[in-house]
Amino acid sequence: MLIDSHVNLHAPQFAEDQAAVIDRAREAGVALMVNISDKVSTFDATYAVAEAHDDIWATVGTHPHEAKENPALTADILIQLAKRPRVVGIGETGLDFHYDLSPRDLQAAVFRQHIIAARETGLPLVVHTREADDVMAAILEEEYAAGPFRILMHCYTSGADLAARAAALGAWFSVSGIATFKAAQEVRDVIAAMPADRIIVETDCPYLAPVPMRGRRNEPAYLPHVLTKLAEIRGWSPAEAEQRTEDAFFALFDRIPRP
Repeated sequence: MLIDSHVNLHAPQFAEDQAAVIDRAREAGVALMVNISDKVSTFDATYAVAEAHDDIWATVGTHPHEAKENPALTADILIQLAKRPRVVGIGETGLDFHYDLSPRDLQAAVFRQHIIAARETGLPLVVHTREADDVMAAILEEEYAAGPFRILMHCYTSGADLAARAAALGAWFSVSGIATFKAAQEVRDVIAAMPADRIIVETDCPYLAPVPMRGRRNEPAYLPHVLTKLAEIRGWSPAEAEQRTEDAFFALFDRIPRP
């Protein structure tokens, strides 16, 4: 089973042909998708996509770019929204010190509220991290010591040290189209060392289209290119890569019934 663990089907890039994009994903063999919330203020639109399709689920959260939108966001708000039946994760949340579109201290404060919500609900925390390795590792370790929670390092492109520290906390990792980019050898080296039973795949569509689709709008139908590259990096057959990522996905997103 092919599973796209991170899609943004509510994004404006899909406004004109969302239904066709979903149909193409199914035709390409993608059996499940998780539509990722990037702002609590637009969560209803994110959730509506999942509510309309039996093979699409949703998360609830606010991306670090958007932390400034709602600096008073609390874990209680996230927990209440996560009670909707098709919500299967908390986030996308985390730290992005590359763009700094929200103040760093505010990113961290909002991130910690998401961690509390993940701890309280038992749902996996979908983590975005960019150029914040040391701070990210410190927050994850500090919060985990206060009480465990499940971690997904989404679209992982950070360093080997953060990967090792997250893995020590039991984190899962998702591999995206970046793994196919010619200049991404460091990313491939980290992927080669990830825990074999905690790797899943994603497109992060409409962003990060894999080679040979790079430069186009990404969509879930391109997921097989990501899986093929993962198999190559890990020395797995395509069938083994599909089975391993499926097993890892359902171990993490255990609110979703396994067919």
